[in-house]
Amino acid sequence: MNDPYETSETHLERLLGRALNSFDLPDAVIERLDSALAHASSLRTSHHSAGLHRETYRHTYLLADSTALTLWELVHNTGRDGAEQHELYTDEYEVRLAASRLRRPSHRSIDPKDLDPTTDSDALFGSRFESGLGVSLDPSFESDLAADLDLLSDLLAAPQTPLPRVYHPDNSADHARRVLRRAENADRPGEEVAGPLRAAFAHQITQVFGRYGHVEGKDAGFTLYEHAFLLLDGTETSLWEVEHTATPDGRHMCEVYAAQSAAREAMELRARVR
Repeated sequence: MNDPYETSETHLERLLGRALNSFDLPDAVIERLDSALAHASSLRTSHHSAGLHRETYRHTYLLADSTALTLWELVHNTGRDGAEQHELYTDEYEVRLAASRLRRPSHRSIDPKDLDPTTDSDALFGSRFESGLGVSLDPSFESDLAADLDLLSDLLAAPQTPLPRVYHPDNSADHARRVLRRAENADRPGEEVAGPLRAAFAHQITQVFGRYGHVEGKDAGFTLYEHAFLLLDGTETSLWEVEHTATPDGRHMCEVYAAQSAAREAMELRARVR
């Protein structure tokens, strides 16, 4: 990871250039890194299991004002066809949280010419059948899919046990800005929500729901997070973030809503319409 002939500027450009979420880094952090004089990188954690490989690296920069700044890099193989992907974070807690969300990618594919009417379908597909192969699907496929979607709907409707709030005063207004900035849904919260959040001075992130399964025969993951904020006037408000891969190409997508009910409705819609 350490190249004695690579300048800190080049090293930083390489990190930012390959990170999927480099736009998510606070502007203030990027500005500070412009004065980096030296750097050091080290492997912090490594996990390798059947199909899932992930590693975290710590990149520490010595700045011109004699302070140090650290970026945490997550490297994993959950991209399309197992492609390696990179993510950057400014906090070790955030990179640990991101690593915990990763799921083992699916690399298995079936050639239509290998299918035989006498072949046991469960041996080929488990309990699922891929569509678009030019073959007839088992009649039970539709009912199995409907049952899975009903189960997902039940889980979405299940009441959550409230947990005590533990707020962390950690640049919370900027955190709210970044959450809203990465939202891709057209009906994401507007200025009426973003305005008050500029007065946020503490926040808490809670994973409310998580499920990994199949939608229309493809792998799809759904996770719901509550970003709770404590404002300067003592009031509390939340943003509800839906992260999912129920997209046509299987890519990761974030949607943000001002109400939990709206976020759950969006997850249920995504689970049914791909």
